Formats: sequence, structure tokens, C-alpha cells
Amino acid sequence: MAIADLFATPEGILTLAPSSKKELLEMLATEASARIDQPQDRILDAILARERLGPTALGRGVALPHARVDWLDKPFAVLARLERGIDMDARDGEPVDLVFLVLWPEAASEGFLPALSNICRVLRDNQLPRQLRQARSAEEALQTLVAADRPPI
Repeated sequence: MAIADLFATPEGILTLAPSSKKELLEMLATEASARIDQPQDRILDAILARERLGPTALGRGVALPHARVDWLDKPFAVLARLERGIDMDARDGEPVDLVFLVLWPEAASEGFLPALSNICRVLRDNQLPRQLRQARSAEEALQTLVAADRPPI
């Protein structure tokens, strides 16, 4: 699945100011709840269950909390740009300031790993995280993501 399909509108790009990992995950669950009409607690429980398996921080200031759930009809994602970095137990020790939350329907599990892989692939370009951090608006951040999502050569 193309990143543009996960982040179809600028409303999927957030600016948040959490003071901790716990607060960030709660904020993401609240934002997701408003968009997918699911209880905030249900979303938070799914995210926390995945986090208990191991940190989802990728390094270089980026995290990818994600979960497969049986109560969702279609994939959902938001990108949160944090006003200041927070500790998310990244292997490189860097604070996280870019967070991609991905919730995926269990019924469509075949597309889950390719979607996560695609996000990781575009993030390997050192310029993309910098460009996302510098984007002046949600619209500009979305355009940056769409432009970065080109098939591998």
C-alpha cells in the first residue's frame, strides 16, 4: 500500500507536545479514536500490547508504533511531529520526534508487513525525516511523504 493511501489527507499529520512515551501513546490513541470511531482505550490497549513486545523506535528520531486489530475495516495511520524529542527506548539512544502510528485490520494482514516495510524504506533516505521536521504545515508534510513514496529502482 502506498503511503499516500495511508495518509490521504493533511488531517493525518499532527503536531503534538507529549512529555513522555506514555503520554504520546495516549495522545495518538485519542487522535485515532476521533478518526476511526473506536474507543480510545481500545486503541491504546492495542498499541501498548505491541510495545510490550519491544520498542517500536527505529532510530534517528523516528518511531513506528503499530498494531494489527480485528475491529478495524481499513488501514489507518497518522504521523505525529513532536515539538521536542522524547525517549522511546531507541537502540541508538536518540530521542524520537517523528512518530508514524499504523493500525491495520487483522482481516487484511497480507498487506501489513509490506506497508510497514514501505514506510521504513522511504525513511532510509536521510533527507525525508529532515524534510518532515522542517515542513511548515501538515499539507507540506503530506506532500513530502507522497513525493518520497516512489517505487524502488
